[in-house]
Amino acid sequence: MAQKTLNNDKISIKITKKQRASEAVRLLTEVYPDAECALDYKGDPWKLLVMARLSAQCTDARVNLVCETLFEKLPTMEAMADADITVIEDLVRSCGLYRMKAKDLKTMSRQLIEEHGGQVPSDMDALLSLSGVGRKIANLIRGDLYRLPAIVADTHCIRICGRLGFYPETLKDPVKVERELVKIIEPSAQSDFCHRIVLFGRQICSARSPKCEICPLNTICKKYAKEHKA
Repeated sequence: MAQKTLNNDKISIKITKKQRASEAVRLLTEVYPDAECALDYKGDPWKLLVMARLSAQCTDARVNLVCETLFEKLPTMEAMADADITVIEDLVRSCGLYRMKAKDLKTMSRQLIEEHGGQVPSDMDALLSLSGVGRKIANLIRGDLYRLPAIVADTHCIRICGRLGFYPETLKDPVKVERELVKIIEPSAQSDFCHRIVLFGRQICSARSPKCEICPLNTICKKYAKEHKA
């Protein structure tokens, strides 16, 4: 049971994790009312899958730029599946890890055609069976395309939710983080929360220089409370 009610004028950390998570969801919704994916996939499920794979160790801005040309040259999964691997490599080279990514894009496109009738599946196991798709990408697909409960445990999410006190800051395993957050964030809020936490991480709660004094979440942040004890 909570020992103290939420109070935006004071640091209030003696509340349950679920209450803290609910307040984080509320506050982030106020700051970022439009929760949108940073990848500009224009509503095409296959393109989101491609862009999500390219985003590994690459910025969303770079992926958006690269994919303008990529989708001009290879506009469909059929075109990607039939393309020479060296052509794909050249098109995605600036995203890094280009050989592995090109191989995955070609293979996953072929898998979608041959095993899923050209449709991007919503089932977690089916998504994980696709070349290059892990839980992070699978949850992005499930949340964005199918509005299913989904936690995308990227670096922003892992870092910030640890600072807030949802789990120990030393916890860095994405799968374990996902399991912890699923317990305390309402299913209907999970996908949008993850988009908002990315924006929040870029603008306010950065890895190297978080802007704690102006942070809208500092009243519920365990790290801030610990570092600003009276």
